[in-house]
Amino acid sequence: MGLESTSGPDDEIISDQEIIGRGTWLDRVAKEIVEREKSLHRSLNNIRVESGLGASGFPHIGSLGDAARAYGVKLALEEAGYHSELIAYSDDMDALRKVPPGLPEWLHNDIGKPVSEIKDPFDCHGSYGEHMSSLLIDALDKLGMKYTFQSGYKAYKDGLLVKEIKLILEHAQAIGKEIEEVTGQTKYLETLPYFPQCSNCKRLNVARPYKFDPEEMRVYYKCTGDEIAKKWVEGCGHEGSVDITKGEGKLPWKVEFAARWSAFDVRFEAHGKELTDSVKINDWISDNVLSFPHPYHVVYELFQDKSGKKMSKSVGNLVTPQKWLTLASPQSLMHVYFKRIVGARNISEEDVPLYMEEYDQLEDLYFGKTKETNSMKAARLKGLYYYSNLSRPPQTMPQHVSYRLLVDLANVAPQDNPVEFIEKRLLDYRVVREITEEVRKRIGYALNWAREFSLQETIVELTPAERKAVLELSSKLLEIPCEPETVQNLIFDISKSIDPKPGPFFRVLYLTLLGVEKGPKLGPYIVDVGCRTTSEKLKKARESKSLME
Repeated sequence: MGLESTSGPDDEIISDQEIIGRGTWLDRVAKEIVEREKSLHRSLNNIRVESGLGASGFPHIGSLGDAARAYGVKLALEEAGYHSELIAYSDDMDALRKVPPGLPEWLHNDIGKPVSEIKDPFDCHGSYGEHMSSLLIDALDKLGMKYTFQSGYKAYKDGLLVKEIKLILEHAQAIGKEIEEVTGQTKYLETLPYFPQCSNCKRLNVARPYKFDPEEMRVYYKCTGDEIAKKWVEGCGHEGSVDITKGEGKLPWKVEFAARWSAFDVRFEAHGKELTDSVKINDWISDNVLSFPHPYHVVYELFQDKSGKKMSKSVGNLVTPQKWLTLASPQSLMHVYFKRIVGARNISEEDVPLYMEEYDQLEDLYFGKTKETNSMKAARLKGLYYYSNLSRPPQTMPQHVSYRLLVDLANVAPQDNPVEFIEKRLLDYRVVREITEEVRKRIGYALNWAREFSLQETIVELTPAERKAVLELSSKLLEIPCEPETVQNLIFDISKSIDPKPGPFFRVLYLTLLGVEKGPKLGPYIVDVGCRTTSEKLKKARESKSLME
């Protein structure tokens, strides 16, 4: 099952004997998909990858990650010379299982109904399901992904899954035994793997199907009630039948993935670790019931907040892609998704400066500003940059502006014209040659971030001589006039006490103040931020036996 047995999360490709494609896990997955498809003797004219889009609750960067990873594999397949297509399948035929916090109480009356048949509580889309799907679609668009959208509700209503539904219902007994063997669940030994929509109460999950007539293509049911989201929902008692060709019901997840793969000729789908058993069952159904070799899979773990808790609106730790893209670039978020596939990931808006700077480091390496001696690691990091730009990296290296520098300037900028203030400082510091659109975007990100968060102090480990010099600067900044030239001369004078060349000491100061090795002219920058504020930052530098790696 894909990369489940891969060793280190960040060194997946370094241990390989050769560089595959651009050296990333995406390239390796693409190669394995192609090799598998060739062994199955299937057409390689269009290698479709799929991602499910949840439509029952508010999307977050974790739920978007499924589509992003699938898109990365699509890019790697195209890089290898094959045509590929992402199917973005909206689960908008699913029943509403619970009401997300903050939404109207009247939605409780719609528990069990298809989300595409529930009124949009925000009154801006045709249904609840369409509203929730639109948030993920909006994020895909903002990130620049290309996809083919498929509504699950429309797929059922248009009869796109009928052939698969019929086969699944005809083999219901064997499927029930397989589900019991994999999960221990006996439910589908007693009932058919299908959710009829009760014609009376319009609910999906509460009508118990007990008979399938393959000639009439109808499922017979009694609306007896069932447990939804660990709560019992009473049925209305109605007895009737539904036509599977008209979308009057749907398949449960335990079998629906297989139907989708077969109907849409899907060759790859990533999935979360929590769905492993469901995917195993669907693989078996795809292979043995539908005669469609199941897709190649990779398994990932869900994003968590910094404390290790699952992202949830009720907990208040939901990070939405829309919010992220007000704080950081689309490329930074794609890098978060593509960096690795193995291992749990803790993520927070608070750490956006770190993600932005990590992306900048990839850019430095990609354009040759920095070097990496390990050729495989260099290829992997350059490949991550390439794919984070959706295979369309800039032709020349963009101007770099430290995110932390921008946040510092945002914190001291006047409220009436912060952008103009920051732009002027960047030119004065000679950080940029000109103010481009990309620089303006980054200024906007930093201003938005600074309104909500504070930078964590950068702790730099220093030699005894370096720490002595840093503390001396910290002390004297409070004694001298806080003027650019005076501060600049002070730094030069102190630097000579530890090294004839000022470079190493300036590196230490940049790391301590901004978390980067190079930056703006320090005299004017320190004056703008404040000599007292800078003095406090420098006091936090700590001593060690060696320089920070």
